[in-house]
Amino acid sequence: MPSTSVVVVLLAILGGGGFRVPLVYRALTDRPELGIDRVVLYDTDPGRLPVIAAVLAGTRGGPAVTVTSDLDEAVRDADVVFSAIRVGGAAGRAADERRALRLGVLGQETVGAGGLAYGLRTVPVALEIARRVADLAPTAWTINFTNPAGMITEAMRTVLGERVIGICDSPIGLIRRACAALGVSPTEVHCDYAGINHLGWLRAVRTRGGDEDLLPGLLADDEALASFEEGRLFGGPLLRAIGALPNEYLAFYYAHRDLAASLAAGTTRGEVLAVEQADFYREAGAAPDRAAALWEAARMRREETYLAETREDGERRDEQDLVGGGYQEVALDLMSALTGGSPVSPIVNVANGSAIGQLPADMVVELACTVDSTGARPLPVPPLDLHQLGLVGAVRAAERAVIDAVLQGSRQQALRAFVVHPLVGSPSIAQQLLDGVLADHPALAGLLR
Repeated sequence: MPSTSVVVVLLAILGGGGFRVPLVYRALTDRPELGIDRVVLYDTDPGRLPVIAAVLAGTRGGPAVTVTSDLDEAVRDADVVFSAIRVGGAAGRAADERRALRLGVLGQETVGAGGLAYGLRTVPVALEIARRVADLAPTAWTINFTNPAGMITEAMRTVLGERVIGICDSPIGLIRRACAALGVSPTEVHCDYAGINHLGWLRAVRTRGGDEDLLPGLLADDEALASFEEGRLFGGPLLRAIGALPNEYLAFYYAHRDLAASLAAGTTRGEVLAVEQADFYREAGAAPDRAAALWEAARMRREETYLAETREDGERRDEQDLVGGGYQEVALDLMSALTGGSPVSPIVNVANGSAIGQLPADMVVELACTVDSTGARPLPVPPLDLHQLGLVGAVRAAERAVIDAVLQGSRQQALRAFVVHPLVGSPSIAQQLLDGVLADHPALAGLLR
């Protein structure tokens, strides 16, 4: 039997002034078996740290919290590092999205031109973090929350190897909702989910004996599909045509022309969050005794409007999705297994190995894995179909070009990223997108020759 002894004592959260940090901290209070007695919050924006610390102060029974704007101080001797940084903040996201839309292409935070721009300015910072962790906490496990999660995890692997694992709550949310529509518990079935971050498909929901796949019946039932978010988002005809349930972010691929046109005429998600977050941090900073209540109200607004651009006007999210996602539970389960607790089998972002034979062994994929104190090992899955393989290959080729651009200091590789991405589709627009990013971020322009 695996040991369940307490081994974790220090958790470093990078991006510790971020809005979602209280979700992680609150989940920690329900997991005393993890043995965490100190949490260090690190952020380059010192004005955000005391606000989040004030929110956490309203949580009873949690570990001690310290704050710092010194990266070395944060990661030194850490047992686990959570990396949840946002380089450029909400304003950077808003600029990425609007720059793309002005040129007629999608620019969502992690998808298309927006994802590439975010990755270009984030990869250099993520690599520096990885180097400091390798030097100051060489035995630490790094759990990457930073978007675009697959790209950033793959970049950090060039320094940290197997000791960095990426997480996302989208796959577990999709599986939870699909199983609810089927009237089964996720623990009663085996789910075949495969892809890369924000680009994957639920391809089968099999009974534990493996004899029956319940998914075709769900795809054929329009009433059942209408009962959950992805069913309504994609609709029965599309779902039956592709024979799978896509991750919600695939709406940006399957309906990119419609979404680019509608988003260009309105306010983007990034613009909404930039205003809402600025309001929250200002109000909570002025009234720290009310920080927790202000945070909860802002969190509910944020969850209610998550991916609202892909839903019909007035359509509410499912109630179970308004509790704050689920990534914090994935993170803590992962942390427990990596530090000596019971093994788990989450869907996470790790190197492919031989799990999907059509893809490179070192490419980071999003698959179910067996995780224990030795690391995460992806479980083999059936091959991707030609449509899935083509889209995954094209998108990751663009993301790898971003990583290569930073590692090589190559402006040519950065241009390649925009040129080959399937949601750009124009060399002229690709050049304008890159020029816009470099004009907005002079330090990045100095890095790329």
